[in-house]
Amino acid sequence: MKSHPLLAELRTHADPAIAAHSHRFFRAEPGGYGEGDRFLGIRVPVVRQVARGGRDLSLANIASILRSEWHEERLLALVLMVERFKKTDAAKRHALHDAYIAYLPHVNNWDLVDISAPWLVGTHLLRSDRSLIYELAHSGELWPQRTAMMATFAFIRAGEFEDTLAVADILLQHEHDLIHKAVGWMLREVGNRDNRAEEAFLKEHHPSMPRTMLRYAIEKFPEPRRRAYLEGRP
Repeated sequence: MKSHPLLAELRTHADPAIAAHSHRFFRAEPGGYGEGDRFLGIRVPVVRQVARGGRDLSLANIASILRSEWHEERLLALVLMVERFKKTDAAKRHALHDAYIAYLPHVNNWDLVDISAPWLVGTHLLRSDRSLIYELAHSGELWPQRTAMMATFAFIRAGEFEDTLAVADILLQHEHDLIHKAVGWMLREVGNRDNRAEEAFLKEHHPSMPRTMLRYAIEKFPEPRRRAYLEGRP
């Protein structure tokens, strides 16, 4: 698979300066949340452009790319999977979802999760059993837990907020700010559609919410209301 023209084309866009920046930005240093990740140095729009040439790839070949040591190659695989998911039938969507879950350990940074989880998990589960969301939320592992939270974006888009609020409750006291940001972001998305639903959650939980989570959740509030929450007097 490494010799496929799509990967060769992708690597023609590699830039060492961008790679160095990405290494810092995605915290790939020892002890960072992305420790050990490797970067070619390719911007997301370029990855998406290259992905347009991957319509002939089998799912097995895409899955092999998802196992790559290179961040941008894994991103390429996920773009291919999501775009295929959007345009295909239920049986093929199920196969894409199953492959995604099988290789979930390779979806190991926030950008990879955010681009894929709402589609390959959330949209797939819209009309089926959602217990997987809760398994991921209770996994104790950073990226599966962010996957659980971000997958609920599909439910929010469908006007369904119960699972988002339930997963937010599970992750409320998580120690990592990448979970704080994801939870706050999804609460804000609930509020964009139903402010009363978000505020009911916030009124119960804001005293114990991590500050970053709260700030993300109330970012779009009118300034007096936002300040009231930050000062603990909503």
